[in-house]
Amino acid sequence: MKLVSYKTEDREHLGVFVNGHIYNLNSCNKLIPDDMNAFLQGGDALMERAKQINHDIISGALQPKEEIFYEILAPVPHPTSCRDGYAFRQHVAAARRNRKVDMIAEFDQYPIFYFTNHNAIQGPGEIECMPDHFQKLDFELEVAVVIGKKGRNVKAAEADDYIAGYMIMNDMSARTLQMEEMLLNLGPAKGKDFSTVIGPWLVTPDELEPYKVAAKPNHVGNAYDLKMTCNVNGIQVSAGNMADMDWTFAEIIERCAYGVDILPGDVIGSGTVGTGCFLELNGTGLLNDPNYKVQWLQAGDTVEMEITGLGSLTNIITKTDTDFSILALKKK
Repeated sequence: MKLVSYKTEDREHLGVFVNGHIYNLNSCNKLIPDDMNAFLQGGDALMERAKQINHDIISGALQPKEEIFYEILAPVPHPTSCRDGYAFRQHVAAARRNRKVDMIAEFDQYPIFYFTNHNAIQGPGEIECMPDHFQKLDFELEVAVVIGKKGRNVKAAEADDYIAGYMIMNDMSARTLQMEEMLLNLGPAKGKDFSTVIGPWLVTPDELEPYKVAAKPNHVGNAYDLKMTCNVNGIQVSAGNMADMDWTFAEIIERCAYGVDILPGDVIGSGTVGTGCFLELNGTGLLNDPNYKVQWLQAGDTVEMEITGLGSLTNIITKTDTDFSILALKKK
C-alpha cells in the first residue's frame, strides 16, 4: 500500500495511491482520520483498515471517487522528529579517502545518527534556498522509514515491527555552512536545517517483500535489494542500492530508542548511499583528475531521485529574492 498526504483548497488530507490515482481514505471509512499523524497514532488497527480499502479498490469491490485537483505533500508533513543515520560504509570511506584521512574504525562498531529540523520537511516541488545555501549546495540520496508505534529500549531483532513504511529522502545540504560549523566539532546544523525532502508516498513493508535480501554478515534486520538513482537536469549522477546499507534500519532504531521513546510519525533516514552526493562525487573526481570540473546544485536545477518500489521524487531548486548572508556576518 502507498499512503500519500495531499492538499486540496488549503486543507491537508490522507489518501491511498492506487494505479496512478489518489483516493481519500476518510471518505472510504470515517473511522480513518484525514491526516497522516492521527492515522499513525492509531497503530495497527487503522493500518489494517486502510489496507482493506486499498485491496478493495484494486479488486474493484470498492469504487470511490478519485481526487482530481490536488498538491502532493511530504507523506508525513509534520513528523514528530527527524533523525538521519550514517549507514552506508562506501559513502563514509570514499568521503574520508577523498580528504586523505583514514576510515573511522568506530563506524563498524555502532550506528550513529543526528537530529535535523523536522519543521523543514518538504515533499515534491520547489525547494527555496537562501544565498548562503548556494555556496556548494548539494543533494543526498537516501531511504527513510517512518515509525508506526511507540517504543522504548527496542531491540534490533524486533525493531522492524515498528516501521510503518519506507520512502525516498533527499537530505539537502549547504556544504560551506556545514563545513564551517563542523570545524568547531558541532553540527551539522545550519548546513542541513533548511530542507529535508521525503516522498512521494509512504510504502508499507509488505510491498517490499519481493525485494528482501539477507542483511550483511553480523548484522540484524530486514534488508532490501532496491536500486537507487539520482538525476540532475535529466543526467544520472548517482547510482547505488539499499542492500548496500551496512547498518540496518532495525539496528539504527535500536540505538534511537535506547532510553527514550520513539513515536509514531518519527522519520529516520539511512544516510547517503555510495556516490549519493556531489561532495563525494567531486572529491573522487578531483582525486583521480586535478582538472575535474566540480558540480553543485544551482537555481533552476531539477533533482529527480528514484528508488525501486518507492517511486520517484522530483524537486526544482529556486532562489529566495534576497542578498542576506550569515556567512558575511563572521567576525574578523
